[in-house]
Amino acid sequence: MMSLASILIITVLSLGIGKLHAEDVVKQQSSALSGQQKELVDLFFAAAKTGQVDVVDEFLNHGFPVDIRNDANYTALMMASYYGQQPVVSSLLKHGANRCLRDNRGHTALMGAIVKAEWTIAKQLRKEDCDKNADQSHELTVEEFARVFGQEEKLREVSK
Repeated sequence: MMSLASILIITVLSLGIGKLHAEDVVKQQSSALSGQQKELVDLFFAAAKTGQVDVVDEFLNHGFPVDIRNDANYTALMMASYYGQQPVVSSLLKHGANRCLRDNRGHTALMGAIVKAEWTIAKQLRKEDCDKNADQSHELTVEEFARVFGQEEKLREVSK
């Protein structure tokens, strides 16, 4: 029986996309992605959201851009963090995902983990300070965000 990852690779190859180049896909995000490319982005995000780390790894091992954004301007790291998919978060970080990217509301993947009380993921994401430009861009720092959700103490615990 073929694994989901194998089926995915066969699908990608049958669509005529042998290797995706991060620059090409990211550039195309500013314009419209083709239907086939949008399907691939949707599959990548579905895998991140549902914890299918083997599928996420297949995408990334074949050159898929780790920080690509979906139509809602989320990254796969934001989705995996929010939905509690710790193995996917680890894989994305291993592949160089930028934990400091912000969505349209100025929220990072760490903030998504805080909202959902995913403290193991929050501890993992907290290893890098993403707040250095928050004041200049009028965005909340992670501490301010945690305060809004009544999670200041828990954030201090995972920051140790």
